[in-house]
Amino acid sequence: MNGMMLSGAGFSGVSMILVYAAIFGALYFFMIRPQKKQEKEKAAMLSTLAVGDTVLTSSGFYGVCIDINGDTVIVEFGYNKNCRIPMQRAAIVHIEKPEDAEEKGE
Repeated sequence: MNGMMLSGAGFSGVSMILVYAAIFGALYFFMIRPQKKQEKEKAAMLSTLAVGDTVLTSSGFYGVCIDINGDTVIVEFGYNKNCRIPMQRAAIVHIEKPEDAEEKGE
């Protein structure tokens, strides 16, 4: 009778390990993997940043990139061309190339 209880307890331990493994697998495929994919896409986008590109910052401002120095980017805002702000490259969320604007007819 003791042998029967031990085998039942062993089965529940294995099943709990399988349940935890399934939960971790689901978290990986639904949360971790898409986030890493999004980070790779953003890094690829930021690597194409060049002087003259129109950028959208994380704060919602549109500007033109006028200088790139490592992780620091100087962005010019407004029509009067007097507002130049240095910011981190990571603060850029969207890049529009001048060629793309010409194709749209702007």
